[in-house]
Amino acid sequence: MDRFDEMQAFTAVVDAGSFVRAADALQVSKTAVSRLVARLEARLGVRLLHRTTRRLSLTPEGELFHARCKELLAGVGEAEAEVTAGAEEAVGLLRLNVPVSFGLLHLAPLWPAFLQQHPKVTLEVTLADRIVDLVEEGYDLAVRIARLPVSTLVSRPLGTTRLVLCASPEYLRRHGTPAHPDEIMRHTVFSYTLLASGDTWHFDGPDGQANAVSVKVTPTMRSNSGDTCVAAALAHQGIVLQPSFMVGQYLRSGALVEVLPGYRAAVLGIYAVYPSRRHLLPKVRVMVDFLVEAFRIPAWAD
Repeated sequence: MDRFDEMQAFTAVVDAGSFVRAADALQVSKTAVSRLVARLEARLGVRLLHRTTRRLSLTPEGELFHARCKELLAGVGEAEAEVTAGAEEAVGLLRLNVPVSFGLLHLAPLWPAFLQQHPKVTLEVTLADRIVDLVEEGYDLAVRIARLPVSTLVSRPLGTTRLVLCASPEYLRRHGTPAHPDEIMRHTVFSYTLLASGDTWHFDGPDGQANAVSVKVTPTMRSNSGDTCVAAALAHQGIVLQPSFMVGQYLRSGALVEVLPGYRAAVLGIYAVYPSRRHLLPKVRVMVDFLVEAFRIPAWAD
């Protein structure tokens, strides 16, 4: 804070042309202004002002420093104005982190409508499937698809998606349809490397967890892109385990069919996650409310 006071006093002196007028503008004593400027010069180890009985002038170092101080002080003023306005209205930059496939398929079409509703908000959307540290990396909000662990973060449910075992009708015609999860091991499979359970696929049976089965698969290909796995299935190459938000459209069209519908894989939550409920900025609040409403009836629902 001392540095801010020093820069503010120095800038006021230059802009006002005298210590007396600067003191009046800052509503402090001339002595206080003189002390702040002197302390600033002592800390920097350079003279910023030439002082005479008639006038003040800037040294070359003073000119450079004055320009930078003006920029910094203006930035502080803009930040304060933005936050003050943001206490009532959704304004400013909103940084989001969202999963790649979900972001492309289901979030990208929503952004124009959000921006039309909230024209004073600027979006910065980063697509990444890794779990980012919201606080450390400076994100206001993230969309996550998972079974969320206990966390200091705040989450708001947006919906659910289930993992679906599926393949194309052509692949099943050529290679047969498994009658039990154990038979998956004899088929060509494509695995998503970021699946929490890895290459071990878990299924609840027809009677729930009482008939639960776990299958260790040996993938023909692993990928950190679910879209790559789905593309292989659409090309009649094998079986995949992918979320309904990705394969729902292909199940409806018949391009893919669910395999072993009596055995259900995990249901994952879709959440809006943000660092704190306290002092929640309107730009974050309106985005969360917007997403909740947008996914009230999800496009991928069974």
